[in-house]
Amino acid sequence: MSNLSSSIPPLSRQTAPTLTDHNIRLEPLTQAHADDLAQACQDGELWQPVITAVPSPDKMQDYIHTATEMVDRVAFAVVDTATNKAIGSTSFYAIRPEIKRLSIGYTWYAKSYWRTHVNTVCKLMLLSYAFDELGYLTVGWRTDIANLNSQRAIERLGAKKDGVIRGDRIRQDGTITDSVFYSMTAEEWPQAKAKLEDKLQHYDR
Repeated sequence: MSNLSSSIPPLSRQTAPTLTDHNIRLEPLTQAHADDLAQACQDGELWQPVITAVPSPDKMQDYIHTATEMVDRVAFAVVDTATNKAIGSTSFYAIRPEIKRLSIGYTWYAKSYWRTHVNTVCKLMLLSYAFDELGYLTVGWRTDIANLNSQRAIERLGAKKDGVIRGDRIRQDGTITDSVFYSMTAEEWPQAKAKLEDKLQHYDR
C-alpha cells in the first residue's frame, strides 16, 4: 500500500508551472489570454456542441474568471510559440494531494489544431509533471457519454475506463447527462509515456 502521508510538492495557481515542448507552451491562464482565446474558440465554433464546455467568445472573460477562482483547479493557456498566441486551454482539477490524485480536463483547442501534435504534447507535459515531478499516483479524466471523440482520445493515451456515472453533469443546454470516467496509475505511466513520445516522433517526420 502506498504511503499517503509522504509529502509532495504543492500544486496551486500560485505554484503553477510553465511547461514547454515541441513549440507548445502551457502557461498559467489569465485574463491576458482572453482575446486570443475568444478568437481560438471561433475556429470551429467550438461553443456550439452541447457535449462540450467551451465558452462563446463573449463569455471568455467569465470563463477565465471561473477557471482561475476554482480552489481545486490549475488552468493553463495553450500557446503556440510560433505565433505566441493562445490557441486553447487545459487544466489540472479535482486536485487531492492527500491521496495523490488529480484529473486533467477542461481541454479544448482551436479546430485548426485538431489532429496535430498539440494534444499529444500537452498530455505528455501534463502527465510528466503530475507523475514524474509531483509524484502523484493517479490521474483521472471525465467526459460526456456522448462525446465519443473525447473518449477515443483518452483511450489512446493509455488510460483505463473506470465506468459510467449516471446523471453526473449538466450540459450547456441544461440537460442532465452521464459521464464516462477514466484513469491512469503511476505504474501504467511509463508504458503510456513511451507511446506518447513515439507518437510525437511520428509527427516530427
